[in-house]
Amino acid sequence: MLVLQILVFIVSLIILIKAADYFTHYSEKLGLALGIPQFIVGVTIVSIGTSLPELASSLAATFKNSTEIVAGNVIGSNIANILLIIGLTTFIAGKIEVKRDILNLDIPLLAGGAVMLLAMIMWDGKVTYGEGVIALLTYLLYLHYSYKFREKEGEENKANLKREKVKFKWIAILVISAFLIYLGADYLINSVKAIAQIFKVNPAIIALTAVALGTSLPELFVSLSAVKRKNYEVALGNVFGSNIFNGCMVLGLPAIFKTLLVSPKTISIALPFFIGSTLLFIISGMSRRIHRWEGGVYLLLYALFLGKLLNLF
Repeated sequence: MLVLQILVFIVSLIILIKAADYFTHYSEKLGLALGIPQFIVGVTIVSIGTSLPELASSLAATFKNSTEIVAGNVIGSNIANILLIIGLTTFIAGKIEVKRDILNLDIPLLAGGAVMLLAMIMWDGKVTYGEGVIALLTYLLYLHYSYKFREKEGEENKANLKREKVKFKWIAILVISAFLIYLGADYLINSVKAIAQIFKVNPAIIALTAVALGTSLPELFVSLSAVKRKNYEVALGNVFGSNIFNGCMVLGLPAIFKTLLVSPKTISIALPFFIGSTLLFIISGMSRRIHRWEGGVYLLLYALFLGKLLNLF
């Protein structure tokens, strides 16, 4: 029974991630073919695409009355994005250094999103409908300022935009991948609940570890690919955008449908690590560079987080 559920978890996670990847790719192609400026496509479709697994799995958990999985997924993914992904990419690259000024937009919005998430959870241990609305409005504000901040860059690239004709194949792949995203998320949450019952643990623990790590794989692939091309702005920006999306949309949208409960372990263990890792990332962002030794510290902190969560030490 356990082996079967683990297999279902792995297969559904692979389907979810690959379907999200196809959905993002062909949504981008469709957007460009319809004449939407490339920078707007990047700010919306591409940045959201890597977080589709988190969003789909959180919505599935909400509709299956396992709302404690949502906060665990969000906070666990944000911790993994910073400590694991930035730590690993920095350790591999040796040093990540960005030239673009991220102090004016990315850092304030990341900090504001983290404070909002912290306030919502610490206030009463749950996320309500009204808080979900505030989170969604915050993300719309982020999109607005992202648009304004990168508008000049978009105008410069507009002339180089090559438009293709919309193909039926794209629409078909979008429909199929959307269905597979739903299917993958549905089976993923079912397997999480089954594994949690077998081990007699709260599903939020699995959400903070296996689900969060698994759904963060798209961000990991994007950042590793960017580092290989020495495009460090993308490697850092990917995590900034994903964490803001997770804190606002992945937490906010499910709260519109049901009040989200937060497990005690998420509050007592995961939240302090979330605060600490976010502060570290903000400091690194302000200096615009992260060295290999810092990446090593990030990875050790992630190992400590997992160890504390699983009572290993």
